[in-house]
Amino acid sequence: MPTLDYLDRLEAEAIHILREVAGQFERPALLFSGGKDSIVLTRLAEKAFRPGKFPFPLVHVDTGHNFPEVLAFRDALAAQLGEKLVVRKVEDTIKQKGLQDPTGKYPSRNPLQTYTLLDVIEEFEFDACIGGARRDEEKARAKERIFSVRDDFGQWDPKRQRPELWNIYNGKIQKGENVRVFPISNWTELDVWNYIRRENIALPEIYFAHERQCVVLPGGQLLGLTEHLHLDADDEIVSRQVRFRTVGDATCTAAVASDASTVEDIIADIIQAKVSERGATRLDDTISETGMEDRKRNGYF
Repeated sequence: MPTLDYLDRLEAEAIHILREVAGQFERPALLFSGGKDSIVLTRLAEKAFRPGKFPFPLVHVDTGHNFPEVLAFRDALAAQLGEKLVVRKVEDTIKQKGLQDPTGKYPSRNPLQTYTLLDVIEEFEFDACIGGARRDEEKARAKERIFSVRDDFGQWDPKRQRPELWNIYNGKIQKGENVRVFPISNWTELDVWNYIRRENIALPEIYFAHERQCVVLPGGQLLGLTEHLHLDADDEIVSRQVRFRTVGDATCTAAVASDASTVEDIIADIIQAKVSERGATRLDDTISETGMEDRKRNGYF
């Protein structure tokens, strides 16, 4: 019998987790942004469930500040897969609930995603939401279990998480509760890109080096120019060769200067990187020392 390499083992674990979700929950959903991690999840779902249909819809909470290239790719991939795509917009939630749209120079709607996510969970009565979070992204996510239990308000308490021994995942919940599931929790950014290379997975062009107009932030980060930024006359705007390591809200996701135009180039870049992808590029994670954990406690994915 041939020996499995480490990508085979990660893939097998993720497929096992996806099948556990299908077996344990009545109304699961796959949170799908069109970013690389959620795209990898769709490939894993194909391997877990084809030739049948996915036992869950793809669900995207659209902030209205997303990169257009990513949204176009999201729609094209959902159509190619032939799977149901549910999109709910933060813009609609703001109007319905009378929420305050963020202000300032770089207004991020990421904190408001929680309201829309909890609404869509209630609308469809989802009891499990599959996400592409990894433990190497941010320290709060390292506290997660693979099956992360949320209470009936959608809140996360790291002290209430269940032990997961011998790959046994406990999906038992009370009415109103739900579980966030992270099949690639044991993967790293480098693992994801090595898997993308092995499986020849297509991605939005935004992940590869391209010329883009950017605003130079006080800390030196490069923020892609977008209509949602509220700039001052003295802000420095430059045209640079950049790529994005992660794709979230365009108003809080910085680019990195890079000439990496192929997957092999990006893998070489990651091997040399000394900062995690979110640590290097996600401005909303730097609001406070516990920014991500605070959002997760309130129901954020």
